[in-house]
Amino acid sequence: MTHPIHIGVGGWTFEPWRGIFYPEGLVQKRELEYAASKLTSIEINGTYYSTFKPDSWRKWRDETPEGFVFSVKASRYCTNRKILSDGGESFEKFLSQGLTELGDRLGPINWQFMGTKKFDPEDFEGFLKLLPPEKDGLRLRHALEVRNPSFASEQFYDLARKYGVAIVYAVDDEEPTWPQIDEETSDFRYARLMSSREDEPTGMTAAELSAVADQAKAWAKRGEVFAYFISGAKVRNPAAAQALIAQLK
Repeated sequence: MTHPIHIGVGGWTFEPWRGIFYPEGLVQKRELEYAASKLTSIEINGTYYSTFKPDSWRKWRDETPEGFVFSVKASRYCTNRKILSDGGESFEKFLSQGLTELGDRLGPINWQFMGTKKFDPEDFEGFLKLLPPEKDGLRLRHALEVRNPSFASEQFYDLARKYGVAIVYAVDDEEPTWPQIDEETSDFRYARLMSSREDEPTGMTAAELSAVADQAKAWAKRGEVFAYFISGAKVRNPAAAQALIAQLK
């Protein structure tokens, strides 16, 4: 059995995409609808910095087709703290803003940590205990994006397995110290691909995209896959996502 593979980008409001990804003359309020017709997922990034009203979440749900899925980047107030388990109030504020209004469009939540955050088993287990398995009757899936080499540790992988959370597979050629962790720790996989280049019309070469497609197919034999072209040459990311979707058909 092969599980679904969801491919997309980070966010949908980016001025340089207008006239390149978005057709000339497309009104801004139709951009999400257009992006969702070309991609199969989007990671909502604005939630890292601020909260949104329930009406916004309902609007995003209604502007996307059946089968489309959003991932949500968790608030920095939950992850950028010295003692992670002290963030209960921030967790509640983030999780209660209305994201469950997405209904079946809700995919994983990406909890991103700064590169200065080192692995401390007790600290991280305290954090993982705060991650609820559901909210308003909807299952919540959690992914951890870690950026410090200390997380390349079997102890960390075992902890992720214990709590059933994914570890984000992050590739950034400009950040060689970030750990590229390809470990199966949950029933889904989450990848953030930050290596697109502006001199390639599709962000990456056909051969590079083919390698990504093969990796995604291998992951999909065991669980659902979410992969996003983020950062890098951001102007090329929609083209990279569309090229990867085409390779996976």
